[in-house]
Amino acid sequence: MSRLSRVTETGIQHVVVGRVGRWLRVLRDDLRTTGADPLPPSVWVRWLPHGLLWLAAFGITLGAVAQLGDQGSLQSTGAFVIGLAQGGAVALAMWRPIPAWWLSLAATVVGAVAVHGKLGGPAGGFTWPWTPAGIIAHLLVLLLLTLRVRTRVAMEALALTVLATYVLQGLWGGPDYTPTGVIAVILSGIVVLLGAALRGRREARAQLVEQTSLTAEERARRTVLEERSRIARELHDVVAHHMSVISIQAQVAPHLVENPSDELKENLEGIRENALEALTELRRVLGVLRSEHPDTPDPVGAPGTDTGTAPHTPQPTLDRLDALVENTRAAGLTVRVEVRGTRGQLPQGVELSAYRIVQEALSNVLRHAPGATATVRLVHHRHGVDVRVTNSPPTGRVPPSRGAGHGLLGMRERSAMLGGTLRAGPAPDGGFEVAAYLPTSPPWAEAPAVGSASAPDPSADPEEGTA
Repeated sequence: MSRLSRVTETGIQHVVVGRVGRWLRVLRDDLRTTGADPLPPSVWVRWLPHGLLWLAAFGITLGAVAQLGDQGSLQSTGAFVIGLAQGGAVALAMWRPIPAWWLSLAATVVGAVAVHGKLGGPAGGFTWPWTPAGIIAHLLVLLLLTLRVRTRVAMEALALTVLATYVLQGLWGGPDYTPTGVIAVILSGIVVLLGAALRGRREARAQLVEQTSLTAEERARRTVLEERSRIARELHDVVAHHMSVISIQAQVAPHLVENPSDELKENLEGIRENALEALTELRRVLGVLRSEHPDTPDPVGAPGTDTGTAPHTPQPTLDRLDALVENTRAAGLTVRVEVRGTRGQLPQGVELSAYRIVQEALSNVLRHAPGATATVRLVHHRHGVDVRVTNSPPTGRVPPSRGAGHGLLGMRERSAMLGGTLRAGPAPDGGFEVAAYLPTSPPWAEAPAVGSASAPDPSADPEEGTA
């Protein structure tokens, strides 16, 4: 039984020692830092708190020197050093509150020890262990400390202040003095509570401002989503309806003509396929407009999806370039394709932009250069892709353009978004050329070949009127 008691007692001692050790380590980590933590300026009068604290530090220094020298019977040098330390702690607390607290507590303890031997004699009735100036200095330091550190650190500083006061006045004491330990401890506790309340109020206000900002951002995002949904409804109700009608009419038209020619059937079938493809891409665009996160893939097995992994965003790549060229040829345009270099793994944005630039350039040739022939050239560099679409001079009458240059503007925006360049303008033979360089890595990694789109012609006509 005695052995069990000894084992139990030893276990309790280990637990207590372990907890005390952990608490001392936490205390050491919290109060040994010397990092800077500047006092923020006031909102209303920017540097007024700093000026008042400097005046308080000066007054505390003068008051402490007078009290320790005249009433405490200390030599002028010792009184000046202790008074300067107490006043300097207030000034230091504006930038480094924890070292300032240590300085204030150390100055008070040193002053109390220095005066202790004179309490029964010349310093009889002296306010000990805290002088009035020391109390004021320590209260200011504790307030500045509590405003800028966690509440746990402030409570640790208060606990050590109470412990030092108890050791000096409660355990050591003296023959004849006016005790100030109780009033110092009470005021220190009040100051710590006040500082914690002010710090909590400031944090709550900051959280309120942050929440207000988030609410405003959420409101703006919702407004954008509502506008996108409205645009999606308009596109669905108008454009999708007309494209569906075109597809149905192209499918029905051969049955309305007696013995239609193969060329007519082929053209009508091409119209129908283009209308269906336009409807497919329109549905994807509508999905982008209606989605809050258009770049997020659909979940696997989501209803209405093909694979469950394709994102909403329409993302044609250069793999579909042959189909695009075939559709253009079916519309009556002679197109030649040249591809040079080794095609590597291109970023998704480069693939999409290259495809859209070729698509828009070929569309411009169809609209603005009747009878012309077009050439699509793709040159794969190590750090980019050179895309060129050129057409010969038109052989038929050029129809008047009703466009406003939005196609070329969109191509330039795509190129600029990727850090590339685009040049569009008349070619030397009287045709038109669109040349873009789309980098796949930082622009300084590789200089494109001379004459590429990296040196855009500032005199190029930005309008689409002469494709």
